[in-house]
Amino acid sequence: MFFSLCNKYFMAATLLVVRLVVPIITKTGAQSIGACYGRNGNDLPNEQNVVNLYNTNGIKRMRVYDPILATLQALKGTNIEVMLDVPNPDLQALASNPSAATQWVQKYIQDFTPGVKFRYISVGNEVDPNTGAAQYFPFVLPAMINIHSAIVSRNLEDQVRVSTASYSGLLGNSYPPSQGSYRENVKPFINPIINFLVENNLPLLVNVYPYFSYIGDPKSISLEYTMFTSSEVVVMDPEGNRGYKNLFDALLDAHYAAVDKAGGPNVEIVVSESGWPSDGGTAASVENAAAYYRNLIGHVKGGSGTPRRPGKAIEAYLFAMFDENLKMGAESEKHFGLFSPNQQPKYQLSFK
Repeated sequence: MFFSLCNKYFMAATLLVVRLVVPIITKTGAQSIGACYGRNGNDLPNEQNVVNLYNTNGIKRMRVYDPILATLQALKGTNIEVMLDVPNPDLQALASNPSAATQWVQKYIQDFTPGVKFRYISVGNEVDPNTGAAQYFPFVLPAMINIHSAIVSRNLEDQVRVSTASYSGLLGNSYPPSQGSYRENVKPFINPIINFLVENNLPLLVNVYPYFSYIGDPKSISLEYTMFTSSEVVVMDPEGNRGYKNLFDALLDAHYAAVDKAGGPNVEIVVSESGWPSDGGTAASVENAAAYYRNLIGHVKGGSGTPRRPGKAIEAYLFAMFDENLKMGAESEKHFGLFSPNQQPKYQLSFK
């Protein structure tokens, strides 16, 4: 969620990302749901307490945005599956020097294996040639290649899958979902990445946010459509006669369509972020956030997939574990937490 609010407004109809987590949650085997552990706050609990909170609430997957040794140490022996990011500022060094990538994998992956269950490495987050992150786009694929090569050299490719986290700002079209496609000036950046994922049977990570689509066009998008509560089809896609009752599915399928057109019809998409703020902006309230998280969890656990991928399990990560008082951008950015920094749950949620 590093893109600016204005870009989110501008890309209103094309967002993707998920983060799953539940405050006061009932422990179940909900393996398809995770939570994002962001650290942009000066009042957050320490790493061990964070890991304990995941365990106490039965949250079995965690996205970590930077490789902090204390976090990895706290995760040892927990069976929490981890998505570990390579921060954008680190991409150039890893792209230009294979030995640097090898050292990164040794320090943050190999040295903690098998104690930590790594699931994905996200090489960059929301890198976009059209935003302030444009400086990083030449380095994403080379860094992915070098990191993947280091993983393969350690025979870890069946355990740890390398990808990058995309978002809807890269889409030039998202409506109807079957017409999802990347912007023309994005294709030279994203198409080779999709080809790399295809060649190595790797997934694409995508951040999906119906919230930003809604606030960008509340006259055309109903709150019910964003909250999974529409009783009837809201969008009928002529291709395949697919009916959409919620915006999350429409956004996710628009990304699938774009990936198809880029040469990756069989590339799996993992929702690496998705959430709703409880304060600080239009439609940002405890009631709306609770409803969104609760219904997203139910939708994912229901196993129905999306109209374009019916019956295909969705893996999603709720954004975020905590409110983060140092987040940049709009005030709402600080209020996506499932928990307050004092570790108290903001909502009554259940992994069921």
